[in-house]
Amino acid sequence: MSPGTVPQMLALRAEQDPGKEAVIVEGVASMTFGEWDRRSDDVAHGLLDRGVRQGDRIGLLFGSRDWVDFAVAYCAAQKAGAVAVPLSDRLAPAEVRHMLEHCSASGLLCGRDLTPPEGDRWSAAVADLEGGTAGPPGVRVEPGDLAQILYTSGTTGLPKGVGASHANLAFGCETRPNRRRFGHSRHLLHAFPIGTNAGQTMLMNALDARPAMLTLGRFTPGRLARLIESRRVGTVFVVPAMAIEFLNAGLHERHDMSSVLLLGSAASALPPAVAARLAGAFPNATIANYYTSTEAAPAQTIMIFDPSRPGALGRPAFGGALRITDAHGDPLPPGETGEVWMRSPTATRFYYRDEQAGAEAFRGGWVRMGDIGRLDTEGYLHLVDRESDVVKSGAFKVSTLQVEAALHEHEAVAEAAVLGVPHPVLGSVLAAAVVLRSAGTSGGDLRVFLMDRLAGHELPERVLVVDALPRNQSGKVVKRELRGLFEAAATGQTEGT
Repeated sequence: MSPGTVPQMLALRAEQDPGKEAVIVEGVASMTFGEWDRRSDDVAHGLLDRGVRQGDRIGLLFGSRDWVDFAVAYCAAQKAGAVAVPLSDRLAPAEVRHMLEHCSASGLLCGRDLTPPEGDRWSAAVADLEGGTAGPPGVRVEPGDLAQILYTSGTTGLPKGVGASHANLAFGCETRPNRRRFGHSRHLLHAFPIGTNAGQTMLMNALDARPAMLTLGRFTPGRLARLIESRRVGTVFVVPAMAIEFLNAGLHERHDMSSVLLLGSAASALPPAVAARLAGAFPNATIANYYTSTEAAPAQTIMIFDPSRPGALGRPAFGGALRITDAHGDPLPPGETGEVWMRSPTATRFYYRDEQAGAEAFRGGWVRMGDIGRLDTEGYLHLVDRESDVVKSGAFKVSTLQVEAALHEHEAVAEAAVLGVPHPVLGSVLAAAVVLRSAGTSGGDLRVFLMDRLAGHELPERVLVVDALPRNQSGKVVKRELRGLFEAAATGQTEGT
């Protein structure tokens, strides 16, 4: 039987593997399961001594070098009966204040080198609360209790707080040592920021999976390559932006990547051309797309990259389910395009203090993904686009993902992002921003390249060459900032117009 709460997950692991490394920040710090359990007990007592009570929200503001202290603080808050609210140091101070105020956080635990935002709540480093009473704090925590509030990336508006119970987070935890996930690997390497859904998934893996969770203080392609080679890492998780940067740096040609047996991509779909390049760069690895959302987790699809089915994102895993519906919520048959819904195999999450938005996103155990897609006859999901990104150009609806995938097929394109820009007759037309691997290719050259791959209404009217794409902390392109680049470019002077 699976543990019902996160503290129970940690207690079980500390009992089974007290001296085994659980979390490693390369070159900074590491921690065993026994240390994780003892330190979080200690900090939980410190929180209780500061007046923290059952159900209080505790902000956790940490940077990527502080994964060890963050893991301690996360479990300590829950052992004290409080709700953990993970935040990233990559957020602007105003964003942090908004999140803390929205959830009415009573206090804030910070990384050692971070300055907390101004406010009337107390703040402390993990070390400030250690050194007190030993042993478990004795607070009763139930599976149905609220365990975590995680804020969305806010790519389409203000971030929303997504609440998850202990039952949701602990779902599927494996108690048998010989059945733990990723058994082929001694280390599970990632570079996801704290405060993201991908990062929280890695934290749950640290508690539940066989390999130790290994991470970088700061991601660079060189650091990733050197760490894979020196540690002989078997499992690696990235977001597409990291994968693209790694491939474009060519480091797989100078470092031994043969130890990697699983390379997983999260946060957004890998363009098929990028997945194919990864398969060549990691000769022994299975390349897999993981599709979920902060709202839908732990429901997800997992798809091993298949050149014969390059656009597929997989079928439901771990007891979840998928359906495609029309605008009224009625299911559509295979092959028809509509809204993507995913059903959680356990207690669903919810929007904290936003019932109106929650009513639109959560219905009877189903979660609206905010994506447009279709299911094929074998049940595989094919993603068309984000619902908010589909471009209505004249009589046509155009998938920006399809255009981006075609651009990635050009050997000179390092990165690409497509969006709709206003047009006086058609309403909107396609515009593309590209980062090139080297100079010498024009926007006009790229439009000619696309003519053999896309229909006329799918061709970008404008192609803008940029040094970098604006991205948020999760590695997703922030299209409202990208739109500003096109607005700033003089009409008729943009390359490729």
